Amino acid sequence: MVSAASARIDCRDATLSRLLAGRGPLLLDFDGPVCAIFAGHPALSVADDLRALLHAQGVTLPEELLGTADPLELLRWVGTLRQPEVTRAVEDALCAAELHAVRSSAPTPYAREVIVAARKAGKPIAIVSNNSAGAVMEYLTAKRLAPYITSVIGRAYADPARMKPNPEPILHAVFDLGAEPSDCVPSAVPVAVAFAHVRRRFGSSGSPSESAPTHR
Repeated sequence: MVSAASARIDCRDATLSRLLAGRGPLLLDFDGPVCAIFAGHPALSVADDLRALLHAQGVTLPEELLGTADPLELLRWVGTLRQPEVTRAVEDALCAAELHAVRSSAPTPYAREVIVAARKAGKPIAIVSNNSAGAVMEYLTAKRLAPYITSVIGRAYADPARMKPNPEPILHAVFDLGAEPSDCVPSAVPVAVAFAHVRRRFGSSGSPSESAPTHR
């Protein structure tokens, strides 16, 4: 009899085999799969700063946003006000906060190994994030991961309606990669689980050769 836990592991293994099989592009989110962007600079602190900015702009927040720790939720709401100058002010403040936060972010365990293994398997990788592209690139450059990433799609400037779950960022990444949507593998698998698959595929070290790819 197959236990529920065994079934989950088999399902994960099948998904991970698909993730690293073939040459279809891999699409990764940033906050979570790659790092915890607000690990050293809490999201609540960023959200409080944005609330203070909005108060200074004379904007009254709805009650449900007074205690939110999600700065992106605040940006989404501001976008519904149809006040471009306010949206730009919040966007600029959030971009600056993300750049500051990413410098004390915490790498997701084994994310590097999974990214390197995917490129070793011939898979182009795009990062598609609701964080700013500048913050993503800052992290990738600091962690020497930029050569392994083919495309970075961050949120559209001061236009939060175009953030995920709007499909536009995903389609943008697919276009950048010269692929079809059906070819791409969106990774919803925790990278710690993916690392176990990497170890089986590349050996006990779990660290495939890190020679940088020749094409980006």
